Amino acid sequence: MILEQPSVRFEAIHSILSSDGNILTVSELCETAGVSRSGYYRWLAAAGAREKRETRDREDFELILEAYRHRGYQKGARSIYMSLLHRDPPVVMNVKKIRRLMDKYGLSCPIRKANPYRRMAKALRTSNVADNLLKRAFRKYGPRMVLLTDITYLPYNGIFAYLSTVLDAFTKQVLAYVTSPSLEVDFVLETVDILISSHGAGLKTKTLLHSDQGCHYTSYSYIDILKDNSLRQSMSRKGNCWDNAPQESFFGHMKDEIDISGRQTFDEVKAVIDDWMDYYNNERYQWQLARLAPNEYYQYIMTGEYPLPVENIPPIPEYEEPNDN
Repeated sequence: MILEQPSVRFEAIHSILSSDGNILTVSELCETAGVSRSGYYRWLAAAGAREKRETRDREDFELILEAYRHRGYQKGARSIYMSLLHRDPPVVMNVKKIRRLMDKYGLSCPIRKANPYRRMAKALRTSNVADNLLKRAFRKYGPRMVLLTDITYLPYNGIFAYLSTVLDAFTKQVLAYVTSPSLEVDFVLETVDILISSHGAGLKTKTLLHSDQGCHYTSYSYIDILKDNSLRQSMSRKGNCWDNAPQESFFGHMKDEIDISGRQTFDEVKAVIDDWMDYYNNERYQWQLARLAPNEYYQYIMTGEYPLPVENIPPIPEYEEPNDN
């Protein structure tokens, strides 16, 4: 085997000379290794300096390792450099040295995988952006007239699950939802399928399904499924979360109340979501919904029968039919 680095060759020569039973001379070993005797002796004389350098490298690498492990998030050389600068007192170590020591001791930061959502968004990108027909009139048109939909991320065990929901803006009911281990478009289409199969009879020809401009909602398959079911599509303006504020608020409250941090599998996360959705629709009472849960509130709106034994029954709010455009 040919040893390319002279220092490695010198180390091998020194190891052989120090071993029991060696019968070869320095000259013979140097000739075999392709290095000079004078070079070997210079290397030997610098042993003390090398040991000091090695000690410094180990000490600096300990600092790098601390920065790399800080808060449990792995880092690359530049992130480590900045982390060291934020220590008290600051540690100044150039990026080149950090990279050298990471390579020397086998420390690497995993290469970030391509974001599947961005890759998919690029593949599915179309110019099919619908008008904002809703214009934030969330509770103007009564039950089943304004439906809000969106997707949220659910981090657990170092990965993500994804939740797609359809929310009635007037009653605050979750009419359909799908928890998915991936961001493929199909789980958004499945959410619409569940909406139609569970509540299709209650939907109107003027019902709006409002979303942001995400790639799922501009895809041809999503547009087609809305057209096939006579649902009008409405979209928020680009980058304006307030245009879908009740949906954003819903996800915020949900994440405040559930805890999936200790869940290990997707099925465990899905079970938590299923349980909370049942609780939300049936037992999570809301003051602005006449002190009722969303499903109770819908029944009150439709029947006029208030289920609680109170003297001052909250009035049913008035609402109007939406315009055609």
